[in-house]
Amino acid sequence: MSRVPGWLGRLGAGLTEMGERLDERRAEVEKEHDEPEPGVTDDHPPSAEPEPEPVFVSRPDPAQAVPWGVRVAAEAGWRLLVLAGTVWVLMRVISAVQLVVLAFVVALLLTALLEPTVARLKRSGMPGGLATALTAILGFVVIGLMGWFVTWQVMENIDNLSDQVQDGIDDLRRWLLNSPFHVTDKQINAIAKNLRDAVGANTDSITSAGLEGVTVVVEALTGILLAAFSTLFLLYDGKRIWEWTLKLVPAAARPGVAGAGPRAWATLTAYVRGTVIVALIDAIFIGLGIYFLDVPMAVPLAVFIFLFSFIPLVGAVASGALAVVVALVTQGVFTAVMTLAVVLAVQQIEGHILQPFILGRAVRVHPLAVVLSVAAGGMVAGIGGAIVAVPLVAVTNTVVGYLHTYSREQALRQAPRPRGATAAEVAPVTPQPDPEP
Repeated sequence: MSRVPGWLGRLGAGLTEMGERLDERRAEVEKEHDEPEPGVTDDHPPSAEPEPEPVFVSRPDPAQAVPWGVRVAAEAGWRLLVLAGTVWVLMRVISAVQLVVLAFVVALLLTALLEPTVARLKRSGMPGGLATALTAILGFVVIGLMGWFVTWQVMENIDNLSDQVQDGIDDLRRWLLNSPFHVTDKQINAIAKNLRDAVGANTDSITSAGLEGVTVVVEALTGILLAAFSTLFLLYDGKRIWEWTLKLVPAAARPGVAGAGPRAWATLTAYVRGTVIVALIDAIFIGLGIYFLDVPMAVPLAVFIFLFSFIPLVGAVASGALAVVVALVTQGVFTAVMTLAVVLAVQQIEGHILQPFILGRAVRVHPLAVVLSVAAGGMVAGIGGAIVAVPLVAVTNTVVGYLHTYSREQALRQAPRPRGATAAEVAPVTPQPDPEP
């Protein structure tokens, strides 16, 4: 029993020595692995391949991915939508206050017609208030006398005219029966019966239209009063009203608008005065022609021709057609043909001589623009819209042209001026007068 502990001790010492040797050997092996070979770094062992870096693919900007044409179309499209929405809202507002807008536009036209007279009286030494009152009263009296004269002539000659119309219808019937159109008496009676049936079937509509006519008369009187008051204030205080309006314009755009205003007013004045002169010449010469042709109510028809001449194109056709119809039903086919010849001759002289000579270059509107503006104005506001459509287009054309020129001049002034030889190349050369011999 005494040798067992000794043997166990030697065995334990041997195992301990063996473990120490194994630890030393393991340390040497690890040390050999940790030492890098010449030319090789620690981060990249010689036996391992470098790991590939991750590649991130960047996506393009969505705006850059859209084609250029599509982007331009989209930019223009939403701006056009904004403009269309603005115009639609503006038209709705104008439709809601249509009477006020038409009255004010008529006041502007009357002011453009009467303002030169006021200015002439002021230059002669008359006070501004007295000159304004005298001119306005005289203008309103003339307009009122014209309306009264037309009404009086129609009421005085209505009985005689109805008899002449009946005789003219009988003559027209006989002419149709004997004409080469082979119209029979049965066909004429059928047409007359259809007309009577149509009138009888629409009696309720005619009655309601008559009742609505009372409302139209009330609105017309209201519009006349508004136009009269607006004309008085525009004649007397138009300059200060314009200066107050300029304060509503942004400061950056105020100089351009201030320069466009007088030019727009000059265009409107030239249009109104030229139209009045042309309408007066039309009324005088057509009235003389139908007077010598013994057409009834020649003077009232001449007044109608004068008033209808303020509607470009359409007014001349309507007034001429009215004169031809009256001549046809009262004096027969030959007189109607002669009346048509007179109307066409005067209108041709007006279109090719009078308007270019009187209006000149102050109002430059293409005939297509005239037709489209009259049609649009008539659809929006009836006869009043057709009257004010052309002067509105003329004024807009003048304002847009001036603002375009003004913006181009401002851009040239603000552009940096070149210096040196380049400045000499682009500098404008002022023409020098020829030396005197």
